[in-house]
Amino acid sequence: MFSLIKKQIFTAFIFTAFFLFSFKIVAQNNSFAVNNSKMTQFLRQIDDLYIDTVNFDKLVENGIVEILKELDPHSIYIPKKDVQQMNEPLQGSFDGIGVTFQLIKDTINITEVIVNGPSEKVGLLAGDKIIKVDSLDATGKKINNKWVQTHLRGKKGTKVVVLVKRGKNKTPLEFTIIRDKIPMNSINVAFMVDSVTGYIRLERFAQTSPREFREAIGKLKSEGLKNLIFDLRGNGGGYLDAAFKISDEFIKKDLMIVYTDNFRKTGQSFRATEVGNFENGKLIILVDEGSASASEIVSGAVQDWDRGIIMGRRTFGKGLVQKPIYLLDQSMIRLTISNYYTPTGRCIQKPYNDGLNNYFRELQNRQKHGEFLNADSISFPDSLKYTTPRGRIVYGGGGIMPDIFVPIDTSKYSSFFNEMIRKGAFGEFTMEYMEKHRDELKKEYPTFIDYKNNFNISDKMYDEFMTFVKGKGIADTVAFNFAKKVETFGRTEKKKLDSLFTTLETFERKKEQFEDLLTDYLKTSYEEAIKLRNLSKVPEFTKEYLKFEIGRTLYSYGQAYEIFLLSDDTFLQAYKAIKDDSLFKKYNVDL
Repeated sequence: MFSLIKKQIFTAFIFTAFFLFSFKIVAQNNSFAVNNSKMTQFLRQIDDLYIDTVNFDKLVENGIVEILKELDPHSIYIPKKDVQQMNEPLQGSFDGIGVTFQLIKDTINITEVIVNGPSEKVGLLAGDKIIKVDSLDATGKKINNKWVQTHLRGKKGTKVVVLVKRGKNKTPLEFTIIRDKIPMNSINVAFMVDSVTGYIRLERFAQTSPREFREAIGKLKSEGLKNLIFDLRGNGGGYLDAAFKISDEFIKKDLMIVYTDNFRKTGQSFRATEVGNFENGKLIILVDEGSASASEIVSGAVQDWDRGIIMGRRTFGKGLVQKPIYLLDQSMIRLTISNYYTPTGRCIQKPYNDGLNNYFRELQNRQKHGEFLNADSISFPDSLKYTTPRGRIVYGGGGIMPDIFVPIDTSKYSSFFNEMIRKGAFGEFTMEYMEKHRDELKKEYPTFIDYKNNFNISDKMYDEFMTFVKGKGIADTVAFNFAKKVETFGRTEKKKLDSLFTTLETFERKKEQFEDLLTDYLKTSYEEAIKLRNLSKVPEFTKEYLKFEIGRTLYSYGQAYEIFLLSDDTFLQAYKAIKDDSLFKKYNVDL
């Protein structure tokens, strides 16, 4: 009898829950139908009755943008003209000649020739200057990035003739290039750090990323790979499917990698398959505040299954899944359709109820609160605490918290050094230097290993570069916009100012107080600006970057990137950690 009553209560509960859920959907559908008709009527009345002609393309596009802003921070609209460019990094290729370039003195300077691309096949080299494209002059003020893309990109199989100035040669060289599919690799850096430890850096999660990762792992395994440092710092995400497949390389068969859910209950579950090229061996994943979405899926799965150690700083906190939807005119919206959850059930999406501005300023707030420097400044409520199968405590609600916190290296910043980068000084100087010294450098350093171990920027070369920088008008000054600082002062000190000066009379009485407040604020701001110059570090940063630029031109970006890792504190700590067996035992990591 009691079991019958329980059954009836359970049946009633299920019916009630289903009725309420159905009622919610019906109510939403009715609301949509009414407002859909309302919007159509609204646009029709503008078309029929408005006083002037209307640009409906612009009107509707602006409307879509504003509507999406009301939904969440990651649902976006992409105009038709931008769709291809937005998709290319994720699709992993484009049609073109296969070079990267920099515009210097209104001239197209090739900075890198893509391996196995059409330009490499005909003999173009980094450092070459393109002075003609077909019959058109390719120099002068009309040349910009758009001009270069318009004239050098084109459909696979089409032909373009370029005239090139190379080094000291007075006679230009002519090359006929057949355009082809050019890979936009998401993995450009993969090498063995020592005889058993490998390093892979993934820039984004593109369609081609799983294949690239398998190829990189295969190559490193052939060189003795046992331990892996996988760098996801600054990786803002990409395709969910790519995140699942790369996670699958680490996680044992049938274990949950990620699942998605929404109020419609149309989510999906993704479980590991028998594929897995690195299910055993020490694994450290590097993350920071720029690691988002797909990066958080991988690091979350690895952390939840005690497969590896996560090192760095708390990730961005994007736990929303977007679906690309083409509209009638081939424009696109990327619409948020689900939350995703890590295997332990963590939703790592940070709150966005306070508006878009506050949402995207959240990283600035982390910095102000000291989170980038000290893990103790981060606090999680018990409601966000989860436990892994082996007892490790992990947290949800705003990113993946690393197992080992590595503070940001504030000594690695210099406003003067960054100004030299922004003004293109390094690229331009390197191009001129390589014109004179390419052959002798290549002869003296036939391999990148020779170059990395033996080439150094001399003090004489550093002085030549600084003279060059001065000639470009890049000055060693403190960037201090007074008007902007006063504006910021009014905004940041608003409450204090409003409490001090409620009327004109109180302003007259407390004028000196205001002057002291403003002076103190400006003085502090100026001292911070002076500190940001970090002049004592400029020679070190400059020499390192020059060595990278020359190495990139002589060999490849992927090889030259190793130069930066030699002074990368997070990487160096990870390399030290991966050799420490006791650390992996401490975190009870599955090897």
